[in-house]
Amino acid sequence: MGRSGRPAHVAVLRVDLDLPSCHTLKEKRGTLKSLLAGVQREFACSAAELDHLDDPRSGIIACAVVGNDAAHVQQVLQRIPRWIEGHRPDVVVVDHRIEIR
Repeated sequence: MGRSGRPAHVAVLRVDLDLPSCHTLKEKRGTLKSLLAGVQREFACSAAELDHLDDPRSGIIACAVVGNDAAHVQQVLQRIPRWIEGHRPDVVVVDHRIEIR
């Protein structure tokens, strides 16, 4: 807690992705680099690739938001999978989950 006594809430979104148009790790890196930059720009969040690093056809990314309102940070992250589906037809959202601390 800060001086005001208000807690900080950290929310993390994990997104499992299918990358059907990627056949090489180089294609995957380009696709995810562009996707992560778009998510960071659109939602003012941190974003990174987490897993499936050696599989060109799938990936797992994480996005994090910090704020003093748990409902707000959750709402921000809930919009990201829909944004990916709407803006990136080359990427399929297989699953996603949010954790708030």
